[in-house]
Amino acid sequence: MKTFNPAILQAYFICGSQDLPHSNLFQVVQTALDAGITAYQFRDKGPNSHLSPPQKLAAAKQLRQMCAQAGVPFFIDDDVQLAQKVQADGVHIGQNDQNIHQVIQEVGSQMLIGYSCSNMAEVQAANQIKGINYYGCGPVFTTSSKPDASPVIGLSGLKKLVQAAQRPVVAIGGIKASDLPAIAQTQASGAAVISLLTQSNDRFAIIQQLLQAGWSTD
Repeated sequence: MKTFNPAILQAYFICGSQDLPHSNLFQVVQTALDAGITAYQFRDKGPNSHLSPPQKLAAAKQLRQMCAQAGVPFFIDDDVQLAQKVQADGVHIGQNDQNIHQVIQEVGSQMLIGYSCSNMAEVQAANQIKGINYYGCGPVFTTSSKPDASPVIGLSGLKKLVQAAQRPVVAIGGIKASDLPAIAQTQASGAAVISLLTQSNDRFAIIQQLLQAGWSTD
């Protein structure tokens, strides 16, 4: 079983082809790896994805190798079969994705498992399930990266979920660099970001801010 270190949540980058209409996915991820991200999640879905299933598999293999070379955990979003094919370090599952109990049964002994929880009922239910390593909680702010996002919870909502959670929480959704100190004060373990990095002209500076935000280490 893989051991889980909450520190990997500090600078958690999520990205797929749909987030980079004018940039090269591999170049962007490599830049982020070089700058010090602590985890990377390959999330490629929706009508704006550029990749066919065979291309998605090839991309996942290449990204997995890049992360392994950098010593950074590689997660796949909502696709256990793809995660198994490329021997990912972990999977991240949403409330409307594959059944979490089934995922834990299938890959819980081999992979880390993240689970999206956007309200108190979801956190409390997840607390009762053995085999989850961390929760992704949000959207903290309005986000354009995920059209089907749950209602915005704000900093106060995030703090309540962190307090109720029996596992480390990574905050997600519409996060700007200026928000990081306030998010860290909720006792979250890190921030998961998409557009903050994909749309940045200085990814190194943003990642340094993520790493230095003062996250909870519990």
